[in-house]
Amino acid sequence: MGFRVIKTSIATLLSILTADALGVENPLSAGLLAILGVDVTRKRSLHTVSSRFFASVLGLLLAFGIFYLLGFHYWVLAVYILIAFPLMSRAHMKEGIVTSSVVVFRVFTGEALSMHIMITQIELLIIGLGYATIVNFAYMPKHEHRLSDIRCKVDKLFAVIFKQIAVTLRDPYHVWDGKELIEAESLISQGQVTANHALENQMINPNDAWNVYFYMRKQQLERVEYMLELISRVYQRMPQGEVAAILFDQLSIDVIDETYTGKTEYLLDQMQAEFKMMELPSTRDEFEMRSSILQLCRELGIYLNIAKKYKSPAELQARKEMD
Repeated sequence: MGFRVIKTSIATLLSILTADALGVENPLSAGLLAILGVDVTRKRSLHTVSSRFFASVLGLLLAFGIFYLLGFHYWVLAVYILIAFPLMSRAHMKEGIVTSSVVVFRVFTGEALSMHIMITQIELLIIGLGYATIVNFAYMPKHEHRLSDIRCKVDKLFAVIFKQIAVTLRDPYHVWDGKELIEAESLISQGQVTANHALENQMINPNDAWNVYFYMRKQQLERVEYMLELISRVYQRMPQGEVAAILFDQLSIDVIDETYTGKTEYLLDQMQAEFKMMELPSTRDEFEMRSSILQLCRELGIYLNIAKKYKSPAELQARKEMD
């Protein structure tokens, strides 16, 4: 049983009991409004509840005017919908269309108009939506553990991907099914959704660190996919491929670190300097494969720049460690 179901049951019960204790007519309607008001995050709850309340008040005012002029006929409901729904959409209150419809249809069922009926409907709205808001703000499940778990899995998948790239660079005939790419993409999407929920539950001093992390990984995964396309063009063992494999061996270790160590970047700088000192390729095939490896290293540089931008730097300088 999910927390949202539990919260909905609590809000519904409290709404019905309160409405009944205050002597408000049709207390079950307060429970129905509470069910419509419970949402998945605090910020979304605050937005949707306010939207539903004001949309319902607007709907009541329009309905009273239309019912007074045209009477209580089924076709009048169609007229109400044609007028009210576009107004609510333009007023950015789409979330309140269903709630307002419930309230208006209840007035239509009673076939009577009075100030007492208007006040009763507003009281039911306040009680039902009010308890939905209280319950939403009282407790929201924490996502930190789930986000940490997703991050750990994503980092390990990236490590496997880079290890496979290193193996392929050493042995172009190596066969890899690439399932880790699909798994990583799926987990990153899950992480982004969960991170957004976590952020929307933080009303004071929101921290978007998780959103930043999964955005970083999404950008990096796009670069990795292009790297794999470049590697597919290298169909023979190359000395440059052996050297590039060392970079990805190191990256498979660095990617799990929460800080930016700079070790792979240091190796990349060294490799690019060595490339400039090498003799030019003697055949077209060698030229094309070396070009692909060089472009692969440039893509790796872009990947590392993304990591440097979003990851905090390590306390120890990588160059000092490796010298």
